Amino acid sequence: MTFSLPVAALAPTATANVPATVVGMGSASPEALSAAWASVQPQLEKVFGSADYAAWLAPLKVMSATGGQLVLSAPTAFITQWVESHYTAHLQAMLETELQASVSLKIHVAPQFTQPLTAAKPALAGGPALLPETAVPAQVTESAEAQPEWMQGLKLDSRYTFDFFVTGKSNQFAFAAAQGVAKAVQDGKPAFNPFFLHGGVGLGKTHLMHAIGHAVAATKPNINILYLSSEQFLYKFIRALKNKDTLGFKEAFRNVDILMIDDIQFIAGKDSTQEEFFHTFNTLVQEGKQIVLTADRSPHELPNIEDRLKSRLGSGLTVEVHAPEEETRLAILQAKAESLNFDMPSSVLQLLATHIASNVRELEGALNRIVAYARLTGEPMTPDMAREQLRDLFRVYNRVITIDDIQQKVASQFNIRVADMHSPRRAREVARPRQVAMYLAKQLTSRSYPDIGRAFGGRDHTTVIHACETITALLPRDAQLAEQVDMVTRTLQGR
Repeated sequence: MTFSLPVAALAPTATANVPATVVGMGSASPEALSAAWASVQPQLEKVFGSADYAAWLAPLKVMSATGGQLVLSAPTAFITQWVESHYTAHLQAMLETELQASVSLKIHVAPQFTQPLTAAKPALAGGPALLPETAVPAQVTESAEAQPEWMQGLKLDSRYTFDFFVTGKSNQFAFAAAQGVAKAVQDGKPAFNPFFLHGGVGLGKTHLMHAIGHAVAATKPNINILYLSSEQFLYKFIRALKNKDTLGFKEAFRNVDILMIDDIQFIAGKDSTQEEFFHTFNTLVQEGKQIVLTADRSPHELPNIEDRLKSRLGSGLTVEVHAPEEETRLAILQAKAESLNFDMPSSVLQLLATHIASNVRELEGALNRIVAYARLTGEPMTPDMAREQLRDLFRVYNRVITIDDIQQKVASQFNIRVADMHSPRRAREVARPRQVAMYLAKQLTSRSYPDIGRAFGGRDHTTVIHACETITALLPRDAQLAEQVDMVTRTLQGR
């Protein structure tokens, strides 16, 4: 494309130091064109600001300069189009002012991709986080220098690959499904769209999401993978609205090959964000692009999400990642101990696997704690030492909290009968404690929403979801209720 716009077309704010007309200009030599482009760089950064300059203009490189024509290369078609729409006249005017000669400006797309992903070799085929925390995450998207800020996502963590994931009965299906999704994308035939992983914290959802990205990037290094948290998606959308740049936002998010969003539940209640995500979702699926999402619950249990979006989220393959059973917990601990180069007695590993059952993160955190203590103090690693150093964790996990326990403690705290938990009464003095009990049942047990509903007089799961949302919203602004809930929680956990 050739741009020959007059200097007078420039916006006043961008041309304060540019003459309104340049009379009698001839053609510049190739050497002068190249030198002029280098010379105007400081002016460009000053006029347009450091952020815009870095995002849009710094990536432009001189491809050729002949006969008064300057040809610049841009790393992507989108940057080419954006520069054409917003900066071309400014660039031409500055160059002509610098040279006192006419300039014909062209921009060509010249993609520049990063090197293919090279994952670190695993120390062993074992659990998550086998590499040191200082391991450098791999970059599998386009070069950050060639992208505006809102196009950039998070880096994939090089520790989170399929080789580093310990499988067991609890997560075997999720693992196989994730591998199937990666293989389908590698073959150019995305399947199970969207692939939706859900479950509690620290169970491996994010690990599997990263593993899909690494597996695909290993065979397709130039594939465009965008990985974000839902908070980042929300932030970038709000920023695009503020900067009146929704077109750029849409272009960035709808031109990826794989879109990965972690903890999608956090767009709940954000109507405009849900609207934009809904349309982005539809566009990517229609174009055969892969979408991978994670959340803390299944699509149809997500609160404050539009029904049409819930329907889309549940239209692919939905897989729950369960808490690891004892055998898997033991395998994870063995792998982690080996990665720490620590000779861990099997009796200590068995102790941890038996008593810490909530999630992998806490399991590994407990192991790190006692290994650090042993190395710093020189004290032998024994089950008694582990019990002493982890007594706070063991106190919590040794007590199995049931819904019956919760109902009894809440009834006592709010001075109502346990029978009121199951009754159809809707009076406020009964309904609010019942909602608190449902909320605590979800927080302190592994029971599902339908299970909890049945334990409260056969109520529907939507009633439980509403109760959890209500109490969650009330706690930050109702100090008395927060104190009561905390007191019941401490009593149940034996603190």
